[in-house]
Amino acid sequence: MNCVVSLRNVCVQLMFVLAVILNVSVAVSAGADQQDMDKYVSDLLAKMSVSEKIGQLNQLTIGFDVTGPRVSSDVEAKIKSGKVGSVLNTCTVNAVSKLQDMAVKESRLGIPILFGYDVIHGYRTIFPIPLAIASSWDMAAIEKSAQIAALESSADGLNWTFSPMVDIARDPRWGRISEGAGEDSYLGSRVAEAMVRGYQGSDLGDKETILACIKHFGLYGAAIAGRDYNTVDMSRLQMYEDYFPPYKAAVEAGAATVMSSFNDINGIPATANKWLLTDLLRSEWGFDGFVVTDYNAIAEMIEHGFVADGYHGAQQAIKAGVDMDMVDECMLNNLETLVREGKVSMAQIDQACRRILEAKYKLGLFADPYRYLDPERAGKEIFKAESREFARQMARESFVLLKNNDNVLPLARDKKIALVGPLAKSNWDMLGCWSAAGRGEDCVSVYDGIKNLLGGDDNLIFAHGADITDDQLLIDRLGGQVHRDGRSAEDMIAEAVSAADKADIVVAVVGEQGNMCGEAKSRSDISIPATQQRLLKTLKRTGKPLVIVLMNGRPMTLEWEDTNADAILETWFAGVEGGNAVADVLYGDYNPSGKLTATFPRNAGQIPIYYNHKNTGRPMSPGGGSFYRSAYLDVVNEPLYPFGYGLSYTIFNYSKISLSSSTLNSNGKIEATVTVKNVGKRAGTEVVQMYIRDMTASVTPAVKRLKGYKRVSLEAGESREVTFDITVQDLKFYNSELDYIAESGKFKVYIGTNSYDCGESEFVLE
Repeated sequence: MNCVVSLRNVCVQLMFVLAVILNVSVAVSAGADQQDMDKYVSDLLAKMSVSEKIGQLNQLTIGFDVTGPRVSSDVEAKIKSGKVGSVLNTCTVNAVSKLQDMAVKESRLGIPILFGYDVIHGYRTIFPIPLAIASSWDMAAIEKSAQIAALESSADGLNWTFSPMVDIARDPRWGRISEGAGEDSYLGSRVAEAMVRGYQGSDLGDKETILACIKHFGLYGAAIAGRDYNTVDMSRLQMYEDYFPPYKAAVEAGAATVMSSFNDINGIPATANKWLLTDLLRSEWGFDGFVVTDYNAIAEMIEHGFVADGYHGAQQAIKAGVDMDMVDECMLNNLETLVREGKVSMAQIDQACRRILEAKYKLGLFADPYRYLDPERAGKEIFKAESREFARQMARESFVLLKNNDNVLPLARDKKIALVGPLAKSNWDMLGCWSAAGRGEDCVSVYDGIKNLLGGDDNLIFAHGADITDDQLLIDRLGGQVHRDGRSAEDMIAEAVSAADKADIVVAVVGEQGNMCGEAKSRSDISIPATQQRLLKTLKRTGKPLVIVLMNGRPMTLEWEDTNADAILETWFAGVEGGNAVADVLYGDYNPSGKLTATFPRNAGQIPIYYNHKNTGRPMSPGGGSFYRSAYLDVVNEPLYPFGYGLSYTIFNYSKISLSSSTLNSNGKIEATVTVKNVGKRAGTEVVQMYIRDMTASVTPAVKRLKGYKRVSLEAGESREVTFDITVQDLKFYNSELDYIAESGKFKVYIGTNSYDCGESEFVLE
């Protein structure tokens, strides 16, 4: 033992000698305990000048992507002078190595840099968009997708992702609904936990893990009118009950960083909101990582009308609890003056700097600044065959069968298919928004996926059919980046009709282009663009069975499509293996099991629409029907497709709910059981969902809330009992004092295939 200790001490001394030679700061071990980290960081802080401490709070952008309205300048000089703590949008071992060299070898203290990137749904192996993977309701698969993303990105020099986005979104006009898990706080919390676990693993000292970042804190998904960056206005009660749970769950899962949001909250921009970033996040929830702003957010408080300039913005942000300033350099340019003038304390600077240094320590960057820069590992880990195969499985699980009249799906292999639509041969659109290092040429289109499955294209007739859109305003707003065929609309539709006439069935691949969702991609009209609607209506008139394959990043309004198509398969933007996955489902090699996590409205006038709304004193009747109710006159009031909805190629029957007791006490539990039977002819997977309603409470309750679910796979003819445990924890809510409590009284439990189609039973909390 003494020999081992002596050898370790020698190694440590050699490391520090090497550090002096190379001017590199080192720590004894990436896995050292809290006491070691505290001492190391305190010693380093004692050596740092005020300027160097403030430099650690500065994040600049350089490299391959521009993800905001501003680009950094003089980055190299700032790195060498210790004025950069992090860089975003630079990846690959070669590019990152050059910048890390500058920090480690040419700055005074050799403090390594954090490298961040928007790895949102995969790095090079792109998985379906987050709204899609949430539709799988498969937390193990979601966690694995994040783990693969961390594996690949960390092999290419990165150690920080700006994910997961856990914003609850109830307005599909908002383009960034594509980046989250949908409308429900319970399911959103489970997805948030899974993503954090996938990125960070159990030890950030493992070089195959990366820092997760919870965003956008907070309430960003509730932007008024679905307009990105817009104001948010809601009660504290709704914040706690509906919007905060996924953020809190991600904090409790150990997320290392949090990103402030662009919106204001109660008149205070989130980036300067002390109640949000300190009182709630740190004091109430116990978050101990660091907070980074969103891109240029401090400077943008000027446009909010909240501060006059960057000087006051930096002052407000650091006092609120911001630790790192993304890109705008308001902190870098103003904090030293603010300290000198006594308007910001050195304790506040030291605290922010400490949090950032601790993150670097936990990643092992002080032990080895180059631990993420191994070219051999990059060659082995990125875009592996097994990762692609998992992406295919993930895509299949995410698809939602919205309609299937007369079992038109799955398709028979010997039928001749007219494959029509502007997205049918597109591989690039499979990436969707925020595709990191993904490449269009890596992706499989629907056309190629079907051809791969059939072993050729003898039974496949392709026709482009229509451009994505001919709306010039939309084209201009997308920077002209809209796929155009170049032929007239009449010629393209004539070709599509000819293809349909020669085929047994028409499969139309339509929807949104990949760049029509995501950041700054809000749409007031969320229907399929008019050019494609004209195509669909023409194809309907041919009399051939019509199957619609949707590609999109948000719920859409599909009343005509639902009435007129024979089948509709929602495939979202499905990632690199999307086309193969679509073919697997269309031809029945995989039975779809996805369930919606965001409600599909009938028309945009119903927005916002979500399942867990509250009743009024005059609630709407099913289907509308009577006057003096909270209802529309001109539309069926229920959604087109509700939360939790999704069909299968088989049929699942549910028994009545059996409760183990009709009463529940504070320390006990009730078991709620149903028997689910596959009465069809195919094996399939059903997502069995449990909802609970508090019938009377001291604040008005929602009509129901998701409180549990189970994925159950059954062979044809097989049945299984599915049991949910109900405890007092499932009955708690925030009262008007924001206390999290349960109140005695009557409750209903619902179990079924979606939020609308459920059986029900009752019990009493004593």
